Amino acid sequence: MLEKAEGIVLRTFAYGETNSILKLFTREAGKISVMARGAKKPKSRLAAVAQPFVYAYFLYYRSTGMKTLNQGDTIDSFRTVRYDIVRTAYASYIAELLDKLTEEQEKNPFLFELVLQLLQRMNEEDDAEVLVRIFEMKMTAQAGIKPVLEKCTHCGSQEGTFHFSVKEAGFLCHRCFHVDERRIAIQPKTVQLLRTFFHLDIGRFGDISIGRKTKDEIRLVLDSYYQEYTGLQLKSKRFLEQMERWE
Repeated sequence: MLEKAEGIVLRTFAYGETNSILKLFTREAGKISVMARGAKKPKSRLAAVAQPFVYAYFLYYRSTGMKTLNQGDTIDSFRTVRYDIVRTAYASYIAELLDKLTEEQEKNPFLFELVLQLLQRMNEEDDAEVLVRIFEMKMTAQAGIKPVLEKCTHCGSQEGTFHFSVKEAGFLCHRCFHVDERRIAIQPKTVQLLRTFFHLDIGRFGDISIGRKTKDEIRLVLDSYYQEYTGLQLKSKRFLEQMERWE
């Protein structure tokens, strides 16, 4: 039975000399894998869609085993992302984190739209690092580890100076700093941005311009938080860290 889906290629795997397996994140069916037979042949009609981050309509045969791709019609290939090593690295991290935190065939149109808009903005040369932090923040809900952002995790106060506590899974106000001596000291601007990144729809973000100090604070919070509560070891994350050291 033929089915049609609007999707984004997260990853591709070689299968034999001429075939590829595509891992897709689709609006209609969530994350699925399809066999693209002959996609590695130079003149294959599937070659154009068998590339990472390609956004396309996919027509495939549904079966109890591996689905088979019949046709693909490209909507956007995100060329700026694919031909820029830095943007490719950030996009790869989004794809790998998405893959790790979602189940097969778990339909999630909201998450699909989020990933699509992030890739579109990355392709328009918005700050890729900031876009990734927005994604990480929003994905805490998908991972079941959303931190307490609206108030102090200890006393419930919504007023005061706040730091971030990995141990307490959220903000601590200045009256409760003693609860976690290893809390991460951050600027009020960083506190507000972490809240904004989680709550604000990506379509409502204007031009994103954040200073280096604030970026570093956000990264420290999210890196520490993910390491503590997910334990994920991602190849794309390690590559990003290597790139940052090179810079």
